[in-house]
Amino acid sequence: MIKPWQKLSSKSLGNFRIFSVRSDRKISPRTRQPHDFYVIEAGNWVNVAAITSDQQLVMVEQYRHGTNTVELEIPGGLIEPGDASPVAAGVRELREETGYEGANARILGEIFPNPAIMNNVCYTILVEHCELRRSVAFDSGEDLITKLVPLAELPRLIAARKINHSLVAVALYHLELWQRGLKP
Repeated sequence: MIKPWQKLSSKSLGNFRIFSVRSDRKISPRTRQPHDFYVIEAGNWVNVAAITSDQQLVMVEQYRHGTNTVELEIPGGLIEPGDASPVAAGVRELREETGYEGANARILGEIFPNPAIMNNVCYTILVEHCELRRSVAFDSGEDLITKLVPLAELPRLIAARKINHSLVAVALYHLELWQRGLKP
């Protein structure tokens, strides 16, 4: 049976606005040897699967600095301190990034983005019956283009590497499970 590792010490290594890094010294329950581990502390995130009444997914294209690529994704972002819940954050992100609003917003799934080095959760939020109702309100570091994509095209887009963001692929899998009746 795998056992948790006992933390011996922890120290902050830096704060970088959207995440911080810490070093934890832990002891192996099997070997009793100490090891240093680095943890990225990040706020929790949301990704929004927003579906229109005619079965299209509200998506965005945006430039991603880590890969220097333009990516096709679903709306999403950081859960901010003023957000009452992941659902509220998802509704806000959808509205800000695309101008779309809908009904019946709820959590469809949650995943650890990278449990080896990160401590946060990414929630998939489902919003149904979406319609364009507002103007966009981008953050100063955002430039997005909204695209409507038929739900039936999603597997082809992933297979063709038109959707490359791993957390978006996971969110779309949560959406597929919901479509199959395997999620509430």
